[in-house]
Amino acid sequence: MNTVLPVIDRASLPALFAPRAPDTHKGSFGTVGVVGGGAGMTGAVLLAARAALKIGAGKVLAGFAAESAPLPCDPLQPELMLRDARSLLEEDWGVTAWVAGCGIGGGTLAANALSELFVLRRGAPLVLDADGLNLLARGDIQPNWGKGPVVLTPHPAEAGRLLGADAARVQADRPAAARELSARYGAWVVLKGAGTIVCAPDGRCQVNASGNPGLATAGTGDVLAGMLGSLIAQGLPLEQAVPGAVWLHGAAADALVARGIGPIGLTAGELADAARALRNQKH
Repeated sequence: MNTVLPVIDRASLPALFAPRAPDTHKGSFGTVGVVGGGAGMTGAVLLAARAALKIGAGKVLAGFAAESAPLPCDPLQPELMLRDARSLLEEDWGVTAWVAGCGIGGGTLAANALSELFVLRRGAPLVLDADGLNLLARGDIQPNWGKGPVVLTPHPAEAGRLLGADAARVQADRPAAARELSARYGAWVVLKGAGTIVCAPDGRCQVNASGNPGLATAGTGDVLAGMLGSLIAQGLPLEQAVPGAVWLHGAAADALVARGIGPIGLTAGELADAARALRNQKH
């Protein structure tokens, strides 16, 4: 049976809008490491990394699941530091939150990169998304990710695979599915879809009311993953960073639609700028 859940709203997220002190520097706002982007999926990592940067992370590194980075720099965001996944993981870059799985693919290289990340993340928070969840569901990687918070971000089909069920069962009672996943993996769960459910490891759930059908397009999940990693890296408490990213993601889509940009034809790449504008609003 579906239960009535607390609704995530702007008023419950003061840390998302707290002003920054005048004596801060790039080291004050964390470093995000993004691992993903297998063959043909370079854009997934770039979407996540660009979102992490524009939502306020001090530094963002992208590690591609390939023998070498597919491009020397991001021509749209040259501030991003691009590496292959192995060189990113083998050196300590001071990453304060990881985002992994975006477009990483389902092969051995992907599984090895994620397994290596689990060993080397040094307790830094981890957001596991997309192909990373499918590799977990298939048993190609194990949930031996060690200490430190983990956020899983499945859509209903991915949640079903993780639970050994189908999407229809997940959709029949979304809070129950989110709680089951959270208990199974000891993780935060962001169960995406209309009325995204955010479930804490202790089973407390909230429902998000922001967002619209414009988000039903390729790449929006990568943007959300980058936003989650960014807010966590910046040091927001998880109780505000996780629901805050979900709310901000949907609110950005709402703001774009209010300006006539979508819902039809809204693109994932447009969300980060709109979300940045919302974070910088004075009221």
